[in-house]
This record gives sequence, C-alpha cells and structure tokens, in this order.
Amino acid sequence: MHVLITGGTGLIGSALSKELIAQGHEVTVLSRTPDKVADICGAKVRGVSQLSDIGGEKIDAVVNLAGAPIADRPWTRKRKQLLWDSRVTLTEELVAWLGQRSTKPEVLVSGSAVGWYGDGGAQPITESSNPQVEYTHTLCDAWESAAKRVASHGIRVCLLRTGLVLAPGGGFLQRMLPPFKLGLGGPIGSGKQYMPWVHRADMVGIIMLLLQDTSCKGPFNATAPNPATNREFVKTLGSTLGRPAIIPLPAPLLKLGLGEMSRLLLTGQNALPKKVQDAGYTFRYTHLQAALADAIKT
Repeated sequence: MHVLITGGTGLIGSALSKELIAQGHEVTVLSRTPDKVADICGAKVRGVSQLSDIGGEKIDAVVNLAGAPIADRPWTRKRKQLLWDSRVTLTEELVAWLGQRSTKPEVLVSGSAVGWYGDGGAQPITESSNPQVEYTHTLCDAWESAAKRVASHGIRVCLLRTGLVLAPGGGFLQRMLPPFKLGLGGPIGSGKQYMPWVHRADMVGIIMLLLQDTSCKGPFNATAPNPATNREFVKTLGSTLGRPAIIPLPAPLLKLGLGEMSRLLLTGQNALPKKVQDAGYTFRYTHLQAALADAIKT
C-alpha cells in the first residue's frame, strides 16, 4: 500500500511509519517540517508540506493523526481554537481533498479519543455507550463527523478513540516521570477516575488491523483490555520506579491552576476495546505493570 499519514512525526505516527516500511509499504507524511520527516520516521519515508505536493500519485490508505496536544496548557479561547483547527478543520480539508481525487483511497483511519464519551465514571464503556456531553465530547464528535463525511465518496472510515498512549521518550508519561522519580507522585483528586491506557506497540497494531481488515468500520476504542483507576495507575508507576506514590494532588488545587482543563485529569472513562477484540486483535500488553516497565525501560 501507499499510505498517507497526517501527524506522522508524532508519538504514534513515527512508530506507525516504521512498521509500515518494515512490512514493505510506501509512506508519505504530511508535516509542517517535511525536511525532518526522514530523520524521525525513517529514511524511506517521504515528507510533504501540503497535500498538493502529492499530485496524482495513487494513495491506498490514509491515517489521520494530526492534532495539537490537548493537555499541554489551559483551554483558553485561543487554545480551544487551535485544538479545533488542528483536528476538525484539518480533517475537513483532508476529506475535501480526498473527494476531489480521481482515484480514491480504500480507507481512512482517523484520530479521535476516549474523550468522546466525556466523564464515564466507573461504568464500563464500549463503542455503543452514550456520551456525557461536555467539551471533550463536542470536540471529538466534530472531529469524527468531519472524517465520516468521506464515506460519501465510497471510502471506508474507521475512528480511533484513543486512550493514554504509553511509550518511551514522549507523551503524557514522560511529563509524569520527573516528580515520580523524586518520590513526589501520588493520586489526583479522588483517584477513582479511570485512566484508559494503551501501549504504543498495540496502538500501531490496532491501526494496522483497521487498515487491512475491510470489515472494520466506525469507532474503535484504542485502549488496553484492563483500564486502571488513577490510584492504581500511580501506585503501579511508583512501584515500577521503586518510589513511593502517596502525595495527593487535591482537586481544588488542580482546578485553580488548570481551570476547565482539570477535567481531563479529574474524570475518566472505563473504556474497553470490544470491537478491536471482536475483530481478532490480540494485545501485546494487557496489563499496566508490563506496559509501564517496557515504556520506562526503553
């Protein structure tokens, strides 16, 4: 296949690019810094700065992973606009471009997040569960809706409702490590909120499945089969590092510092990968301890 990836230099996209190349596929990455793509994604991966650079080349599949980080800074009006533009607007532009092409790809695998469900409490959540309407749902729903429009052009659509991705050298885990290594980590708020996680190796495996299995359509929870509560997560992380994890971060302090964005840390989803497992995917990392040990070790 010739696979086009947006957001291909990120934590997931760079690993996906390398896996695709290893399996003999051709990869093009849309990036604001195309000259850096080969260094990040592999020497055989081509970088382009705009979709028009692809010309009339045949694209067999598209993986849309672009999106500014949602947890890097408070959700000011300006930040929310960036989150919208980098997800919804970019996806709308991508879908419009795909619709104009004479030869269309077979499939679009497009990013979303478990935030689509909003605060799910402790109730197990599958792809058929209803959402709690709040900011993350509104953003993810618009993002998914933009992607789903490509189906009118005969293109199969899969939506990745991604959890917290565990990987070495980046992502939310790397931001958590410094205080935990100093023994200053601990539960956030009540600690009862769920943290649906997935190892990057399984994230790549899930995307490969969705690209290749023509029966896969619609939303998929890209999460490991055993989500952990925040209290369980920090305890396991502390144990993996050989450090205590008992210093709590009170909810009022978090709300004061982060405002609305604090809900990302104080709420969660007990999300289960039902459709992925029904499609036959076998997880490499089903338990948090092994996933954290690998992500931190490597």
